[in-house]
Amino acid sequence: MDVEKDKELVLVARKACFGLPTACPSCLPVYIYLKLANVPFDLRFNLIHPDSDAAMYELWLGSDGSVAHKIYYSDLPWPIGKLLYFKQTYAVKQLLGITKVNAERREAEIYRKATIAYEALSTKLGEQTFFFENRPTSLDAIFLGHLLFVLQALPGTSVLRSKLLEQSNLVRYAENFKTEFLEAGSLPSSVPRSPFDPSSTTPRRTPPSWSSKPKSKPKKEKTEEEKTFRRRAKYFLATQLVAVLVFLSIMGGSDDAELEADDGDDGMDYDD
Repeated sequence: MDVEKDKELVLVARKACFGLPTACPSCLPVYIYLKLANVPFDLRFNLIHPDSDAAMYELWLGSDGSVAHKIYYSDLPWPIGKLLYFKQTYAVKQLLGITKVNAERREAEIYRKATIAYEALSTKLGEQTFFFENRPTSLDAIFLGHLLFVLQALPGTSVLRSKLLEQSNLVRYAENFKTEFLEAGSLPSSVPRSPFDPSSTTPRRTPPSWSSKPKSKPKKEKTEEEKTFRRRAKYFLATQLVAVLVFLSIMGGSDDAELEADDGDDGMDYDD
């Protein structure tokens, strides 16, 4: 028993960014649950598998992909990161049942359900510190992880974020927890700081700057890296096409020559 008690609990999560100890919407609730339960643990970062809620839709389909890239793929080479991103967006479309025909209808349905859920949870919380009997439960851990991800990680253009900001008590609930448990001075020594965490160099969002109206989405421009990649891809395809045409022309010419030689042989007389 003593040996079991002395064993260190390890939480494997995505790296820290957006001012959060881990920016993964699946890992963050587990981290918060352990913090609320006062369980000592060691946080270790893993860069292999992307985990991921309407948060899933916003992360993979409802934005330009920059947030997902920063959380999951920023440590990988650009072509690999792009390939994995497109693979994951396809998987999320399959999971949510989104097609070209029903995309707008499914988007409206997702945000409608999210709005209903936020309103119900806001009513349930009221002015309490936690949801049940003024003490933390697994619901607090799961929902706080969702709230902090939406408020900290999603961009100002996020529709989901604007829906959440309409419920002031939920925002206050998340801010109180973040101030008490997640601010730099309150993080335990077992939580490593990722070298990619921008929180040390960029200011965090604060409630006064939050607006319930989503900003208009800027027109996405291709980066120089993307332009270079596309240009090289075109050159490569053009080179391959020319090579195939040259090969076919050579093979076609050799076949004609053999055919002419065969015709000539048929007209020759051979002496014994």
